[in-house]
Amino acid sequence: MAVWAFEHPFLSGLVGDGEVADMLGAEAEMVAMISFETALADAEAEHDVIPAVAARAIGDALGVFKPDMALLAASTARDGVVVPELVRQLREVAGKPYGEKLHFGATSQDVIDTALMLRLKPILEVLDRRITAISGQLEDLAERFGTKELTGHTRMQAAFPITVSDRIASWREPLVRHRARLAGLRKTALAVQFGGAAGTLEKLGDRGASVRATLAAKLGLADAPQWHSQRDRVADLANFLSLLTGSLGKFGQDIALLALAGDQIRLRGGGGSSAMLHKQNPVAAELLVTLARFNSLQLSGMHHALVHEQERSGSAWTLEWLVLPQMILSAGAATRIAAQLAGNIERLGR
Repeated sequence: MAVWAFEHPFLSGLVGDGEVADMLGAEAEMVAMISFETALADAEAEHDVIPAVAARAIGDALGVFKPDMALLAASTARDGVVVPELVRQLREVAGKPYGEKLHFGATSQDVIDTALMLRLKPILEVLDRRITAISGQLEDLAERFGTKELTGHTRMQAAFPITVSDRIASWREPLVRHRARLAGLRKTALAVQFGGAAGTLEKLGDRGASVRATLAAKLGLADAPQWHSQRDRVADLANFLSLLTGSLGKFGQDIALLALAGDQIRLRGGGGSSAMLHKQNPVAAELLVTLARFNSLQLSGMHHALVHEQERSGSAWTLEWLVLPQMILSAGAATRIAAQLAGNIERLGR
C-alpha cells in the first residue's frame, strides 16, 4: 500500500498523474543516470581524457545494463546516495580494463542532479502543452459566454456587475505569463551538473570546461559551471510550480463559489454524496484549491534547501528529494484537473 496520495490505490484517482509520475519515477531516473555516464564517457573520449575504445565499450555495456535494485536500495541506506553502488555495477558490466574509465572525474551529485534535469525536460514540455490547452479552453469559453453578465465580488461581497470575459481574463492571463516563465526556465534552469568531487573538475585539468560543454550538448541541457551548492535554479523551478498551481487554484476557487450560488454556472460531472444523493459536489474545483495550498507549503521546504554548507550538503540536498517530486506531481495533477474542469463548464453567466 502506498503511503502518499499521489500513488495511493484510490487517492491517486484524485491527485495522481500517471504521465508525469512515469517521467519522474525510479525507472526514468535510472535511464537518465545511465545516459549521463554514457554521454560523459563519449565527451571525455572526444577531448582525449579517456581512450575512444573505452567510451565505445562503456556505451555498449550500458546499453544492455539491468540494475540490481535490491543492492541499490541497501547501499543507498548506507551511503546516502545511490551512485556508488550504481557505478560499481556499471563498471562490473563494462569489464576490465574499460570499467575504470567510467565516471571519470565525476561525483555522485553530478549524476543525480543531471538526471533530475533530464527528467524535468519532458515534464516541463508536458506542463507547457497542458497550460496551452487550458488557455485555449478558456478562450473558447470567453467566445461562447463572454458577453454574459456575472455578479462581481470584492472581499466576498457583491459589487458591480462584470462580464464573463472579465472573470475569464483573471484565469487566463496568468497562464500566458506562466508560459513565458516556463520558456525561460527551459533555457536556463535545465543545466548540466558536472563539477567533480569538490566542484573544481580537478581530474580533468584544463579540459574540464570543454568536456562539460560537450557533455551538456550531448544531453540537450544548458552548459553552466557546477552548481552543487547553488540551488537557486531548482528553487526557481519550484517557484514556478507553486505559481502555476496557485493560479489554477484561483480558477478552482472561483468555480466552487459560482457553484455555491448556482445560478451563474452549470457544470457536468460533479461528485456524488453518500448521504445526499441529489448533490453534485465541485470536486475538481476543490482539488485545484487543495493542490495550490499544498505547493505553497512545499515551496518553503525548497527555500530551506537553498542553504547548502560549503561545497555540498547532504541534509539540504536530501530535503529536495523529499519535496520537489511532490511539487511536480501536484502541478501535473493540477493541469490535468483544470483541463477537465474547464471542459465540464456548460454555461457561464446569465
